[in-house]
Amino acid sequence: MSIVKTSTTSTVKTSTTSTAKTSTTSGAKIVLECLARENVECIFGYPGGVTLPLYDAIFDHPIRHVLVRHEQNACFAAEGYARATGKVGVCCATSGPGATNLVTGLVDAMMDSIPVVAITGQVSTKLIGSDAFQEADTFGITRSCTKHNFLVKTLADLPQAIHEAFHIAATGRPGPVLVDIPKDVFQAQAHYAPVSTIHLPGYKVYTEGHAGQIRRAAQMIWEAKRPFVYAGGGIVAADAAEELRALVELIDAPAVCTLMGLGALSSSHPNFVSLPGMHGSYAANMGMTETDLLIALGVRFDDRVTGRLAAFAPHAKVIHVDIDPAEIGKNRAADLPIVGDVKRVLKRLHEALEEFAAELKPKHATARTAWWSRIKEWKREHPLKPEISDGEIKPQHLVAEIDRLSGGEAIVASDVGQHQMWAAQFVRFHHPRLWINSGGLGAMGFGLPAAIGAQFARPDKLVFALVGDGGFQMSIPELATIANHALPVKIVVMNNGYLGMVRQWQELFYNNRLCAVELEGFPDPEKLAGAYGFKGRTVEKPGELRDALETCVREPGPYLLNVRVTPNENVYPMVPAGGAINEMVLKQPQPAEVA
Repeated sequence: MSIVKTSTTSTVKTSTTSTAKTSTTSGAKIVLECLARENVECIFGYPGGVTLPLYDAIFDHPIRHVLVRHEQNACFAAEGYARATGKVGVCCATSGPGATNLVTGLVDAMMDSIPVVAITGQVSTKLIGSDAFQEADTFGITRSCTKHNFLVKTLADLPQAIHEAFHIAATGRPGPVLVDIPKDVFQAQAHYAPVSTIHLPGYKVYTEGHAGQIRRAAQMIWEAKRPFVYAGGGIVAADAAEELRALVELIDAPAVCTLMGLGALSSSHPNFVSLPGMHGSYAANMGMTETDLLIALGVRFDDRVTGRLAAFAPHAKVIHVDIDPAEIGKNRAADLPIVGDVKRVLKRLHEALEEFAAELKPKHATARTAWWSRIKEWKREHPLKPEISDGEIKPQHLVAEIDRLSGGEAIVASDVGQHQMWAAQFVRFHHPRLWINSGGLGAMGFGLPAAIGAQFARPDKLVFALVGDGGFQMSIPELATIANHALPVKIVVMNNGYLGMVRQWQELFYNNRLCAVELEGFPDPEKLAGAYGFKGRTVEKPGELRDALETCVREPGPYLLNVRVTPNENVYPMVPAGGAINEMVLKQPQPAEVA
């Protein structure tokens, strides 16, 4: 992954909400002062015993606190905020179960490289290690699921730890950082001295990329007959969408964006092919299989993209640009590695490409034309086309209607499963930071709280929470958060009565022995939404879908739309586990094929 903010020495901002005073102040107020200096506008959290001093300080502080109904959702909402803006999201929980409830969200942020700072309370320092009430080893538990974590045992260390947390979360490859603060540190009094700089000698971020490697990359690109751009979430993290667009237009290469990278290149751009990988298009996967030069930008060669690694891009040399040196060569060896910020590297690569263009561009002009012809032929042979039926609402029909209403400009926060894949296939995103999903971890229950965070971050945007009936029921309590703040989130439940993706795998690979995947007892959406004070309804007929969605969008406040879709529809194309990405199942197999 890649982001612009890079230096290991950073200047801390001056607060616009408060100033340092000569009298003593509490650790809790110092935390809020540090957050204000980091331009934090809101915190998603849930209070508890050891964080009461912090909440007492929040009572009359301008930073907004959003009370969620579960700590896991506080982290998901902070992620939604961060994903929609590029800023650091902030969440807060108390000690013990409050802190441990954050873990799923922290793992999710870690896997998707999302900048989050989590502040947790801890029992008083003299009680640490005594198995005190609501004590848990938060520092130890979260070591493996955070980019860095702190246990702050003295008030003197607190300001530095908070600012270092924000710096680490946002620089280099972004990620979550946790700051665990004992109750007595919150309560302690001291003279507050603002932190002006941060210097972390052991924290190295490589930003510029090797000049010689960049020039060599330019030569390789012009010398390739079948170049292919493979762009990921690092483009979004680095705000490098414009540089990506300039690259693909200059070299006129086909490009795919991963699940985390959708929107990095507009879906309407003529060079954009689609999503690649397990549920990617035929053209995307065949292009990655047949390319002779794979230009990998801000990606980690995830198994859901590569399929069977030994068969992935077998004819290709690989240029791999990433800010995290640990990703270079981790899964696929790079013929030309470039460690650096992808935005800065692409700017310099563009200059080098222009320098060599006159000499090298014409070299394989005919082959490039033939390459594009093959890409277009693959798209024509097996297009990604939403299926529509007169008798029942197809899931693809639902996401196509959301796409129509979105126009490529709305934020869509999805949960995890079949609906997530259909949305990735059929909803267009003209800009980055519009598609919000749990990519690496695949955490059910993510979609609704992430939509809450995104709506707080972008009140100007139409926000859809596109969720399955399984994931939605994991986050129903957050309807209270939506109602309390009158958030105009449009909650669309793709309801097929199953844990759809699990059912699909059981059907295809476990002889249709469906076990523990039927979801019975879905609540009446009109009564459920009404209990929280807003509107809801169910739609079952294809002819009613368009009007129902338009009504949902027109509603000035939140709306819950339960859409009954075809129960047994599967997501295709599909690469079976262990298969190569050119070994796609393109349609529903016949019973004999499944057996």
